[in-house]
Amino acid sequence: MSGAPNADEFAPILAGPGGSDYERYLRTDELLSLQKTADEWVHRDELLFQTVHQSSELWLKHAWNEVEEATRLIAERDLAAAQRLLRRANACIRYVIGFLEHLELMSPWEYQEIRRVLGHGSGFDSPGFREIRRISPPLLDAFHAVRRERGLSLLEVYTRGREHEELYQLAEALTEWDEKVGVWRFRHFKVVSRIIGEDVVGTQGTPVELLAGLIKHKMYPELWSVRTELTELAKESD
Repeated sequence: MSGAPNADEFAPILAGPGGSDYERYLRTDELLSLQKTADEWVHRDELLFQTVHQSSELWLKHAWNEVEEATRLIAERDLAAAQRLLRRANACIRYVIGFLEHLELMSPWEYQEIRRVLGHGSGFDSPGFREIRRISPPLLDAFHAVRRERGLSLLEVYTRGREHEELYQLAEALTEWDEKVGVWRFRHFKVVSRIIGEDVVGTQGTPVELLAGLIKHKMYPELWSVRTELTELAKESD
């Protein structure tokens, strides 16, 4: 008897369209049909533009789900597990920042063709960004609840960080989350400036220069100002 595998041994067993379980599980037929086809393009860089933004939305979805779960874990005082998920979320934002570099490979002049078919589409309407703004404040609230429970000021979380390692590491994870989102805002502004200029109005009637003001925004300002307090405290001890 031959030891060759039966031809049907590895045939798809999952339901749905696709010639393999890989395709069926990942729903690649549906996924790869979400971009315009070549005969629909006003310029071939529409594929690049849609790929960058659709990929970004997937990673933003993953990021905000991890942050939301991390917030729940902090509320349950499982700080180590929360840190693990926040590391994932921060990695997600790094990917999204990286995707923006691809947009800078478009010709500023040729992009104008694509811009005409975007309607009033704007990054301000990103579902992923909207969710990030929703889930970020509760994360900080959960952190402060633990800090207050342990009778520590934010300054003491840092000056006594080795006594409260998990809380210190959590504070740093939140700072990184704020920083990554801020870097993403900055990179988005620079990409927009490089492609359409700074002294223009965006597709939703928003002046590009407004984006420059937004990059200074911090979700967790107290986690940044405590650095100044630490520097001043160090001066006093000299």
